[in-house]
Amino acid sequence: MYYTGAMFYFDNFLGKKVLRSDLLKEINAFFTTREGFDFKLLSSKRVISPVQTHSDNVEFVDARTDYPSVDGLIITKPQDAIYLKFADCTPLIFYDKKQNIAAVSHAGWRGTAQKIGVKTVSKMNSDPKDIIALIGPAISLCCYEVSEDVRDKLLNTVKQTDGLFKGRNVDLKKINARQLEEIGVEKIDICPYCTSCNNDLFYSYRKENGTPQRHYAFAAFS
Repeated sequence: MYYTGAMFYFDNFLGKKVLRSDLLKEINAFFTTREGFDFKLLSSKRVISPVQTHSDNVEFVDARTDYPSVDGLIITKPQDAIYLKFADCTPLIFYDKKQNIAAVSHAGWRGTAQKIGVKTVSKMNSDPKDIIALIGPAISLCCYEVSEDVRDKLLNTVKQTDGLFKGRNVDLKKINARQLEEIGVEKIDICPYCTSCNNDLFYSYRKENGTPQRHYAFAAFS
């Protein structure tokens, strides 16, 4: 079942504007804005962020603190928190209510073409029907033109391509949602914000000519 952003809302967390979804209340999950966030304020948590390389590598957080070339992290322990960095790419947050585990993954076009969202659910060893998925702010169909080769690689990851592209423009958020839907994920909330159109709220690599600045997708057990 698709939710089309109606459940997303802005909130204040430790003095910063963040974006949440009413679909996922069981854990502390949010997307930051241009205001940023100081994760050092979460003194009771061990906060982990990987070195992202547009891979499809997904790892469980364990005793390690370094996760090179990892674009998806899964947490199982209450003391751990995770965040990944974004500026147009698609942020994915997952929660498995039965196992009580959570994950954050980074789906740029390469990660989307490699179905990193589907691989994250598989790595979690989750029944897709137990998954709640949030698809955060990312560059949208209106602003994301790619080559025909990239478009075709993305569209080849799903059975049904209706509504996922227009010419050479593609909708990464909906492609990720379609991939998840096709494996049986039923609870998916898709953020309505385009990072390029809403550049006053979020960073955009394309709109800002390769900005090094990033907003974050965060997940931790409450």
